[in-house]
Amino acid sequence: WAGARPELRAIAYDSQGVAAHMGSLRRFIKVGTVDVLVAELGLYGVRPDLEGLGISHSIRAMYPALQGLRVPFAFGTVRHELKNHIARLCRHGLGTVVSGVRVRSTLADVRLD
Repeated sequence: WAGARPELRAIAYDSQGVAAHMGSLRRFIKVGTVDVLVAELGLYGVRPDLEGLGISHSIRAMYPALQGLRVPFAFGTVRHELKNHIARLCRHGLGTVVSGVRVRSTLADVRLD
């Protein structure tokens, strides 16, 4: 996401400022030999003092906007520690967590650090 300019950005505010945020942009990913247009979700965050209070559910407000992008699906990658958190957000049918998917760049000289 370095240097990316999200097409959509959801930002939740409270009296102390930004409480949560998420960005989305359309891009093509290669599935087998086919390029598929998707909405990639990223820049996801919740302010540390609000973690565990359910503020992340406000990110659901982004769902109708994603439908407006007319992409077959959206995807996001998260570190393993966030898997259960994301699964809770998806449990009402808004998404599915798929584990073990290998994500790699098509560029030959990608820095892995």
